[in-house]
Amino acid sequence: MAVTGDETETGPAGDFTACQLHKPSSSLPQGVAAANAHSSKKPTEDTVQKRELRLMKNREAARECRRKKKEYVKCLENRVAVLENQNKTLIEELRALKDIYRHKME
Repeated sequence: MAVTGDETETGPAGDFTACQLHKPSSSLPQGVAAANAHSSKKPTEDTVQKRELRLMKNREAARECRRKKKEYVKCLENRVAVLENQNKTLIEELRALKDIYRHKME
């Protein structure tokens, strides 16, 4: 599936949001960007700074995305443990009630 805008995907519980994908774009009009690309082969200091800032923000966003995913998985694991314990308790209760019912029928 191609994501072209600010579309997001949610997990089963709606708690996990996928990272957003954007089309790369230039703030300059196409003609100006093309002219700058041909006129100088060395990237300017400003361009390098912008790139470094973008990479730094991207790394931070990726780190945050991984942290949220880890938290989400931990929450799901805790929920599984609670539900397994609840299921075990209910099965034991059902057995006890069946035993009581059998003794009354005898």
